[in-house]
Amino acid sequence: MKNKAKNETADESILDQTLRPTRWDEYIGQKHIKDNVKILLRAAEERGHIPEHILFYGPPGLGKTTLAHLIAKETGKQMKITSGPAIEKVGDLASILTNLASGDILFIDEIHRLNKIVEEILYPAMESGVLDIIIGKGPSARTIQLDLPPFTLIAATTRVAMVSSPLRSRFSGGVFRLEFYSNEEIAEIVRRSSKLLKTKLDEEALKEIAKRSRFTPRTANYFLKRARDFAQVHKKDLDKKTVREALDMLAIDDIGLNSSDRKFLEILIGKFDGGPVGLKTMGAAMSEEEATVEEVIEPYLIQLGLLERTSRGRVATKKAYDHLDFEYKKGGQNKLI
Repeated sequence: MKNKAKNETADESILDQTLRPTRWDEYIGQKHIKDNVKILLRAAEERGHIPEHILFYGPPGLGKTTLAHLIAKETGKQMKITSGPAIEKVGDLASILTNLASGDILFIDEIHRLNKIVEEILYPAMESGVLDIIIGKGPSARTIQLDLPPFTLIAATTRVAMVSSPLRSRFSGGVFRLEFYSNEEIAEIVRRSSKLLKTKLDEEALKEIAKRSRFTPRTANYFLKRARDFAQVHKKDLDKKTVREALDMLAIDDIGLNSSDRKFLEILIGKFDGGPVGLKTMGAAMSEEEATVEEVIEPYLIQLGLLERTSRGRVATKKAYDHLDFEYKKGGQNKLI
């Protein structure tokens, strides 16, 4: 059973790689970022330089890692991938940097979780291409300087406010925010993915997946694969009705809210009369980490106009009351209709 589970995970990983765009014209959406990055890469190539360092930020699943892969493919260079939490010590960073070849791309995901001591070692590496290592302790400590091969750092984060100002300023190639996608863009992504998966679905089914996908490509592809599985097991055509049945089984409602989203709104309205409520209180009430609430649950609710963040805390909008069939009484008790 363990081997079977391992094989299924590997197959799913290969599947995700298959769906990842490999050319700029396959990457749908984020036009302003694509245009800026293309100019950056073209100018660097014409000057015979490596591209400057780039930081991408935005909610999960919008394509930050995919952009890094596309840049590596465009430049024809190798990309080494790591994450902020994985670089625990200065030695970890030194090992990564000294093993880069000239022109390589280093991709650091979740860079906001980088250790501050490690971060300070990264500054001269980004600016001057050198690595300052302190050997020993106390009065006998000495610094040795290692020359590094020229490299491009591409970093990604979901919490740009937690990236220190000195680190942000060293991304001389640009700091770019990825925006949520439109339903039309998501539909185009699902159309492309269905062809790659050799899965036939009609236009209505495609639109149904798109409208529930939280404006996020990763979610759209996940829903497509689960709807395909459902249709296959139940020997059904992948039409709108089948998609609805598959997503209902996943507890995804008509506007893309999952059980955690609805629980958030139900607690906010039912327990706290719609707010305002602080992040810490909401996290405790949901038994969720604050970061999960802030980074995963809230952005989509805000995007749909179901939630407002105010200086006093989180507040449910009238639209949230209507969606959950709660009676809207501003400042009063709220109950299900």
